[in-house]
Amino acid sequence: MRQPDATRLRHMIEAADTVARLVEKRRREDLDLDQTLALALTRAIEIFGEAASRTSAELQVATP
Repeated sequence: MRQPDATRLRHMIEAADTVARLVEKRRREDLDLDQTLALALTRAIEIFGEAASRTSAELQVATP
């Protein structure tokens, strides 16, 4: 695996872990009531998506 892909995959895993920690023991209503939570989740998802979009074409084909 190319080094940039490894780095981007690490960023994706870290962002997913952040989302999992943020939503643990939370309810859907918490998202509506807590703007900080909503913004933090949005940012983590943005990081995940940005990293995913910048992986190589080869990695994207190999791991759709």
